[in-house]
Amino acid sequence: MRQWREWQQTPWGRLRYTQAEVNLARHLPPAPSTVLDLAGGDGADALRLARRGHRVTVVDRSPEMPAEARRAFAAEDLPLEAVHADLFDELPGRYDVVLLHNALQYLADPAAALRKAVSHVEPGGLLSVIAINRHSEPLRPATMGSDPAAALAALDTDQARTGTFDQALTLYSADQVLAWLDGCEPVGHHGILATTGYIADNARKHDPGFFAELERLELALADRVPYPPVARFLHVVARRDVG
Repeated sequence: MRQWREWQQTPWGRLRYTQAEVNLARHLPPAPSTVLDLAGGDGADALRLARRGHRVTVVDRSPEMPAEARRAFAAEDLPLEAVHADLFDELPGRYDVVLLHNALQYLADPAAALRKAVSHVEPGGLLSVIAINRHSEPLRPATMGSDPAAALAALDTDQARTGTFDQALTLYSADQVLAWLDGCEPVGHHGILATTGYIADNARKHDPGFFAELERLELALADRVPYPPVARFLHVVARRDVG
């Protein structure tokens, strides 16, 4: 939890949540809609939607995370349903919007996870998926580490490790995610952190003036081709078929 909190408070962590909120706002139905945040952790994504008037449910298999979500929502006097459960567990009902953010890279069967997520979406509702983008991985050692050999090696593997938790990851592209979304129509492919993850000077990102300019740039690049396919995070939004 300490490591996760520290990451969330970094400039790049704050930008990740800001961009997800702005991207989603382009597609969301009017409030109040019902939102299910699968593997939602401490509810940081869901909290932003609750502030907009949506009714949110956060599901996470860690017993600590739903408790953290309850504390965050209570601090702002916002309603929340927090459930300690795995994303593959049976959950009642369907929702207008389902989030599966920052989970695919940790899962053994991402296609099955996406099918499960789609099953919770009302016909005509939205599924939002965020994951580390496979195409971003070679760029990081080339820019952040000035290590072209490591970048070259990363071109031909989908395996990586997370620095926050030192866990093995399997990375996917937006095309792979979209191919797994049976019964859904893509309505948005956004990028998150198209440049921030490749700026080696992390100290400068903490400067408020520089950060403000960086945020404006990131929001401008989120939908502008060719930047989404190489952004650090892919963000796919799809609508479930009505029929």
